[in-house]
Amino acid sequence: MLKKESFKIAGMSCAACAARIEKNFKNLEGVNQANVNFAVEKATVEYDDKLVDPQKFEILAEKLGYEVIREKAAEESKVDLVLKGMTCAACAARIEKKLSRQNGIIKAAVNLATEKASVEYDPAEIKVSDMIKAVQSLGYDAEKAEDAARDREKELREKEIRTLQIILVISILLSSPLLLAMVLMIAHLETAWLAILHNQYFQLAIATPIQFIVGFRFYKYAFYALRAKSANMDVLISMGTSAAYFYSLYNVFFQTAPEGMMKDLYFEASAILITLIFLGKYLEAVAKGKTSEAIKKLMGLQAKTARIIRDSVEQDIPIEEVEIGDIVIVRPGEKVPVDGKITEGNSSIDESMLTGESLPVEKKTGDLVIGATINKYGTFKFEATKVGKDTALSQIIKMVEDAQGSKAPIQKIADQVSGVFVPVVAGIAVLTFAIWYFGSGDLTKAIISAVAVLVIACPCALGLATPTAIMVGTGKGAENGILIKGGEHLETAYKLNVVVMDKTGTITKGQPEVTDIIALGQLNKNELLKMAAIIEKRSEHPIGVAIFEEGKKMFGNIPNPDKFEAIPGRGVMAEVEGNIFHIGTRKLMNEKGIDLGNVEPTIAKLEDEGKTAMLMSKNNAVQAVIAVADTLKENSKEAIEDLQRMGIEVYMITGDNQRTARAIARQAGITNVLAEVLPENKAEEVEKLKAEGKVVAMVGDGINDAPALATADIGMAIGTGTDVAIEAADITLMRGDLRAIAAAIRLSRKTMNKIKQNMFWAFFYNVIGIPFAALGFLNPMIAGGAMAFSSVSVVTNSLSLKRFNPNKNY
Repeated sequence: MLKKESFKIAGMSCAACAARIEKNFKNLEGVNQANVNFAVEKATVEYDDKLVDPQKFEILAEKLGYEVIREKAAEESKVDLVLKGMTCAACAARIEKKLSRQNGIIKAAVNLATEKASVEYDPAEIKVSDMIKAVQSLGYDAEKAEDAARDREKELREKEIRTLQIILVISILLSSPLLLAMVLMIAHLETAWLAILHNQYFQLAIATPIQFIVGFRFYKYAFYALRAKSANMDVLISMGTSAAYFYSLYNVFFQTAPEGMMKDLYFEASAILITLIFLGKYLEAVAKGKTSEAIKKLMGLQAKTARIIRDSVEQDIPIEEVEIGDIVIVRPGEKVPVDGKITEGNSSIDESMLTGESLPVEKKTGDLVIGATINKYGTFKFEATKVGKDTALSQIIKMVEDAQGSKAPIQKIADQVSGVFVPVVAGIAVLTFAIWYFGSGDLTKAIISAVAVLVIACPCALGLATPTAIMVGTGKGAENGILIKGGEHLETAYKLNVVVMDKTGTITKGQPEVTDIIALGQLNKNELLKMAAIIEKRSEHPIGVAIFEEGKKMFGNIPNPDKFEAIPGRGVMAEVEGNIFHIGTRKLMNEKGIDLGNVEPTIAKLEDEGKTAMLMSKNNAVQAVIAVADTLKENSKEAIEDLQRMGIEVYMITGDNQRTARAIARQAGITNVLAEVLPENKAEEVEKLKAEGKVVAMVGDGINDAPALATADIGMAIGTGTDVAIEAADITLMRGDLRAIAAAIRLSRKTMNKIKQNMFWAFFYNVIGIPFAALGFLNPMIAGGAMAFSSVSVVTNSLSLKRFNPNKNY
């Protein structure tokens, strides 16, 4: 059985590392697919669990010199509590004893040094809040530690930044005298310090700890790479700095300088080079941390506690302990803790975190509420229907995390280049050395030029070009209610030139109302409406629901039909008091052999007004024409004009007849109409457009749109629609506002522009830099500085996407 698993990988230094891990994972028997993303330090593998033990990934990664960090299982019955107030071992013993005696606790261990309690328990018998209360009863305090996986990930990120910061400071302090000596020499400034700074043994003493202590990580990861018969950035840096250091070391002991001249020493080149590279690594780590701010923002939105009613008593509990079916109370200004349905009261709720829409949404009894949204005015009660990882916010976080860990197809170019980059650069460096040495006989120039080639080359910029832009782009989308499932969809969306929109519920409000009842038989309008309401009572189609609601409004309680049958795309059949009734389209009436008489002019007039005309028959005789109208959403016309200005063709697809469809299309400003399309044929129409060479997006919100959404190059689901449609889509628009379609495409285009800019500068930098270094025009220190800042510039360019507003029509 194929399984999919994602986990963090620590220790990667460049894109070549990611390429090597990915290649080794793919080579494991039973692995179907492997994807390693350098920017988010995440691996996603799809494998056959009968052929591959998941532990093999961990073992293989460690063998290559990296560390796998797996997420803690959600169902694991173990919790860490952070304890406060302990002063000695006796305190720890008291807490441990108290916890161990609680029903449902299997094992409790308290560590005084770390001020933590590790508890194994049975969730069916005891909750975390009960443990905290037990600790508090002793006069201490406790709180639940953050989720282990994310906590460790954050800890590792912060540790990496702190470590780089400490190493950078040490490296700067040690290399400063060498830099000062070089500056004084270039400026021809004679000072008392100059002789000491230029002393060969003084320079050796300073350069050695920089080379082998500060620069140890380069040697370490270069060793792992070479052991795996591969190469990465660490190999280039190790080779380059070692060449400069050991050449200088050789000259210290074996070269005799001409009288009045200094020896050829390049200790400052290797030392300052390492310092500059660490400066670049530090800035890169800080910048990469900022790319995932969207996830941090989303996680920070969640409420920490919920006020529920249990045993007729109000109580505040941690959000983790809310169960499905709990009645939750929300007061003005509070966050809605979990997803649910209002059972009592009404309010206005700010759903901007979910949809990007700033205006509050009115809510009443029976309406759904979403966790992390903010209650603005009234107090209400609701029944919890989704908790934990099933809430909309948790699903959004998961979707954004998956998208940020995915790769866009354009990344394949960088991956292929990164795979051969280091060996090619090493070859160029060797060739540079040989040409300079054998061509001019100048050993010093040969070594310096070769070192410059090794350190100017940077596979990191290539590796960061695509994923950092995708991380920021998908995060920006989430902030604006646009959820993009993966990098490949973000890339495809910028190529779109056709958008096909479902009519009902997408272009229109999807809440039709009865506008006309025209009697053609013996029954009057009221009798017709009541009978139509009985026939449509079990219907789920928006038109049927509209007829039923109109009858219910007029007559109150509506009885059930004796028999009922829905006829997809055509109408319904029902039996009432021994009579057979049909309500539906002309096509339905024709199929049943029912004579329509002279009703066509009436239907045509209604359809020209943009109304949907349904025929009602009794025992195969037409009795009435019932007209229903569905109005456009407020911003549909504006959204369609926006798309057309962007050079995108807009099509409307509907099951309505040509006349009604074109009347609605005219109101919306659409000229391309696909009418009389049955639900099962929508996908075929999308396929036809694709066959014409068009890149097609399908926008819909219903179950019958799912096949078309899946068929299109990009499926966009309106988030106010069904779960099935959202699941089938590549992009989910959390608002019912069609302007989000243009916003999603604009975001895609802007993100792809950033990726192309990043790729251009990454390739351009290496294509120009390496020849310049080989020709002897670059000092190794300048080359090292340029290499260090190339990655930072790529990440910074991606981060500039944060200022982009996709809702603005530029």
